[in-house]
Amino acid sequence: MDTNAQLDRLLERQAVASLGGGQDRIDKQHAQGRLTARERIDLLLDPDSFEEFDMFKIHRCRDFGMEDVVIQGDGVVTGHGTIGGRIVYVYAQDFTVFGGSLSETLAEKICKIMDLAMKNGAPVIGLNDSGGARIQEGIESLAGYSEIFLRNVMASGVVPQISAILGPCAGGAVYSPALTDFVIMERLNSYMFLTGPKVVKSVTHEVVTVEELGGADMHSSTSGISDYAADSTPDAIHYIKRLLSFVPQNNYESAPILPCSDPINRSSEILRSIIPENPNAAYDMKKVIAEVVDDGDFFEIKEQFAPNLLVGFARFNGVSVGIVANQPAHLSGVLDIDSSIKGARFVRFCDCFNIPLVTFVDVPGFLPGTAQEYGGVIRNGAKMLYAYAEATVPKVTVITRKAYGGAYCVMSSKHLRGDINYAWPSGEIAVMGARGAAEVLYGRQAKESDDPAAFLAKKEEEYHETVANPYVAAQRGYIDDVIVPATTRARIVRALGILQNKRDTNPMKKHGNIPL
Repeated sequence: MDTNAQLDRLLERQAVASLGGGQDRIDKQHAQGRLTARERIDLLLDPDSFEEFDMFKIHRCRDFGMEDVVIQGDGVVTGHGTIGGRIVYVYAQDFTVFGGSLSETLAEKICKIMDLAMKNGAPVIGLNDSGGARIQEGIESLAGYSEIFLRNVMASGVVPQISAILGPCAGGAVYSPALTDFVIMERLNSYMFLTGPKVVKSVTHEVVTVEELGGADMHSSTSGISDYAADSTPDAIHYIKRLLSFVPQNNYESAPILPCSDPINRSSEILRSIIPENPNAAYDMKKVIAEVVDDGDFFEIKEQFAPNLLVGFARFNGVSVGIVANQPAHLSGVLDIDSSIKGARFVRFCDCFNIPLVTFVDVPGFLPGTAQEYGGVIRNGAKMLYAYAEATVPKVTVITRKAYGGAYCVMSSKHLRGDINYAWPSGEIAVMGARGAAEVLYGRQAKESDDPAAFLAKKEEEYHETVANPYVAAQRGYIDDVIVPATTRARIVRALGILQNKRDTNPMKKHGNIPL
């Protein structure tokens, strides 16, 4: 065969492979408002940067008539490319080929790029759209899933892993996304669950829709599995690109430092009056964050889940940081089961990938009640404590108002190796609020007084002056400085600057036993 004929044969095979399950199935995918695997990759990566692997790989099943249906690429498109000039490895399941179901060879394709990502230190992005295990292959399909799960675990903390759910994701398929660092789901077009509505109805007699059981909004607000519910595939892709801009390529590198035109010493007069005179009144911690970070740009993670705690990324003088902050505008900023899990996972991600942590504290304590105690608020609250104590990245803390009880300890206190801890003059650091403390300490005496209310009010003021203020902690060195709120940005930038070469270690061990 001459060279031209060989080249023609290659181009012909490439053209056939690029159509996946064929034009009819591509048209059906488009009719449902969904892009194909290759279209999604094109949207994700820089133009002309995609290099595909295993385009000609086919399945090996010879049962149930599968030997008569062989499609090049076998249900997943894999390879590498760049996003903003930075290398990433990507796989996109192709629903036009056997519903994107996972076969032995499909799993091999995914595992190959995951292995390369770990060897070469680059993020892995999975675009999921699959009907689950390929039933015709039985154990080979299950083995393939397990091989992927193993690599998810081995890659954890080595390279960032991001999953986008852009179609169905059910049964064993859900565990790979759950093992990755971030999950983005597309509204209406995607779902995740272990068992579908029909099985649920037959076993538990519950009647539930696909959206109620495993839709993007449910997982983004109730289960917390999803970090973001996207309105469309382009929205999901944009979120992934924004997310990657804040994180490094791998655990040996730092996140990209961007040029910063926002003045380092920029003062914020809004912060002088943002704390209400009434200590029980709410305010929006997002406004505090927006006032101090570069250009007011706060990229929030899990916005719909446990909104009493804010987590996300921002920059100070171009340096990427992880933000953790109590939100007084929701449940008074109290910590509970969900917020503790949310915070702990985010803190551990930042620590894995050398991203400094900046924590804003206004927390009245942990949420009381039987629902929380029965649900394990002690164990789950300990996750947050564990994460902060274990973290060796630079940690800067700002107490804006309340820091009560065990919640004070948990929120990156000096005692958990917080590096630089500041407080505003409005800071209240104590076992509990002044009013509650006065009632505990002087309740009996108040009943015996002529004016119990006036007596308790006086004792409340005494407790506040004696204990519930930032200066007692500052006297002991637990607060490094009480700062003028308007200067918070400048103080954080300087703190991060002196901590940029920080070195800290944990005791040698195989791994700790975090309270799961």
